[in-house]
Order: sequence, then C-alpha cells, then structure tokens
Amino acid sequence: MTPVIDEDRLSETFAALTNSTRRAILARLAQGEANVNELAEPFDMTLPAISKHIKVLERAGLVARGHRAQYRPCTLEAAPLAELASWAEQYRTVWEARFDQMNDYVTQLRSRGLADEDDRREG
Repeated sequence: MTPVIDEDRLSETFAALTNSTRRAILARLAQGEANVNELAEPFDMTLPAISKHIKVLERAGLVARGHRAQYRPCTLEAAPLAELASWAEQYRTVWEARFDQMNDYVTQLRSRGLADEDDRREG
C-alpha cells in the first residue's frame, strides 16, 4: 500500500533542501543540537543570514528550537525526512531496474573491450 503523503509538506521539505547551506546545517544537527553561533561557525555568513536559513528549515518542520533560559538550541526533526524517504521509496523498483540495465551495459562494454584486446593481440 502506498503511504499517504502530505504534498504541501513534501514540497516544503524539498524546497528547504535545495540550498547547500541548509543541507549542511541539517548535517551538523544530525550530530546533535547546536545553537545559531555554533551552526554559523563553518560559514562565511552573518548570523542574521544563518538565522534566515534556520527559519526556512523550521517552517519545513526539519528543525526545532528549544528554550532553556537564554540558550535556544536547534535540533533536527527527522519526520519530514522520513516522509521524503517514504515518497522516494515508491520509485525504488524503477531506479533499481535502471541500475541493473546500466550494470548489464557496462558488462557488455567490458566484454567487447576484452574481445577487442584479444583480437589485437592475435593480429
């Protein structure tokens, strides 16, 4: 049975992931919570620019911000990624078949290459 997927949420998740900075922020958060300053460290960007990226991720449901006194850690929310993976899973048979076809083609090319090499040695 194909899972029911919220198309708007899926679109928002894809849109949030189109930016490499946001993907890098998610990769960092996959290692554990971090505040905005920690997330900004590897980037040559202002804190307001990083905050805007975080807000996009929050709207997509990919990031949550906690509230502990003055410390506001960001954490990764995996549910939208699981939905994206579920959506992609329905195409698994297609891309696996394509990989199988590509493997067959590469095998044929290698066989031809070896046959051509044998012909040159004999000639």
